[in-house]
Amino acid sequence: MHSKLLVPFLATLSLVAASPLNLFCQRTPVVGPTCSKEDSSQLSCHNTTTVNNLCCFNAPGGQILLTQFWNARPDYGPKESWTIHGLWPDKCDGTWEQFCDSSRETTDVTAVMKKFGKTETLDYMNTYWKSNNNNDDGFWQHEWNKHGTCMSTYEPKCYTNYQTDQAIADYMDKTVEIFKGLDTYKILASAGILPSDTASYTLEALQAAVKRTHGQEVVFNCKSGSLREVWYHFNVYGSAQSGKYVPAPVVGSPSNCPKTGIKYYPKGGSTTTTTTKATTTTKANTTTTAPTSTATVAPGEPFSGRGYLNVDKGGCLISAGKWYTKGTCATYTATASGSGFTLKSSKGSCGIVSDEFKCGADVTSTVFTASDGKLVGGGSTSYYADGDANDGSQVSVFTTSNGRQTVLSITWQAL
Repeated sequence: MHSKLLVPFLATLSLVAASPLNLFCQRTPVVGPTCSKEDSSQLSCHNTTTVNNLCCFNAPGGQILLTQFWNARPDYGPKESWTIHGLWPDKCDGTWEQFCDSSRETTDVTAVMKKFGKTETLDYMNTYWKSNNNNDDGFWQHEWNKHGTCMSTYEPKCYTNYQTDQAIADYMDKTVEIFKGLDTYKILASAGILPSDTASYTLEALQAAVKRTHGQEVVFNCKSGSLREVWYHFNVYGSAQSGKYVPAPVVGSPSNCPKTGIKYYPKGGSTTTTTTKATTTTKANTTTTAPTSTATVAPGEPFSGRGYLNVDKGGCLISAGKWYTKGTCATYTATASGSGFTLKSSKGSCGIVSDEFKCGADVTSTVFTASDGKLVGGGSTSYYADGDANDGSQVSVFTTSNGRQTVLSITWQAL
């Protein structure tokens, strides 16, 4: 949602009332913008009048997600805790921007945190914000560069006497703060949902457990039926740094876990003794860097949740669906549909239009499938192009050859 558009007021008061978890009412000192009561009077994604001060109102990324991982096989982080993925500013319709300001990207979060005296937060990050390849700082860089630079209230102009990289420290600090207030392990455990090699759970039971604390349902993502990720949605009064976060209904990608039979494996491979009551008693109902497969993102099975569409000849697909090697990979969302899945980028739904892979607001979703980890379109894992994106051009990708000389395959890199 652009702040210049007037959006109907969608039960703001009920959202506030539904929030039993007030995480941010006594945060001191205030960081980032100094926002008056009037500046902070409208809830992101629910404003009833035009908002011009985007230092005190999150736009266009007003649907803010706190995302967490459960990495059990292999395991990362403490045995009885989920770990941080990131803080994401989705738009109010569930689409998103990414890598919004290359001039504010960082290559050393650790140094930034030390510069601003955030050593306590840094110590916490080293335990609870883990990458899958022992390069935690690289993972933190990725989250700020991709998501933090797209949050309007973190722009330098929003600060008085801004110091270089100050917003990065604030972003990390805020992400940790929200995560500390959402202990998913304890939330699930309080409902009898504990990691186990043998027990399985229903999606309804998981949602009920979280809703008791968060006040809203969330997004649970699974890999091959195994619980892997949770996304908590918020709207915000005021700035992202020091405003009031209000739990919000899910917008955009829904849970991809099955309704029943969800596995929640223990870290370290040891079985946790638990009852299956929760299961059996509940019925299911613009940068210039070349795109590469980064090892600082999470491991995962193909075509589920968020990921990149990598091309075997180098590079990846950008948001409109074209093959490119000289820019930033687009983030795609894969959502289960029938016997396959649909794909969506920041441009909109993705589909095969006149044999071409395209994504956009006017594109009708195609239900894709996968074979041997490769994207199937038009009944085959082979795609075709007229040129070679390695020369710097953006190249259209087709499901039919029709004399096209370049043959491609497309694989998924989970984020």
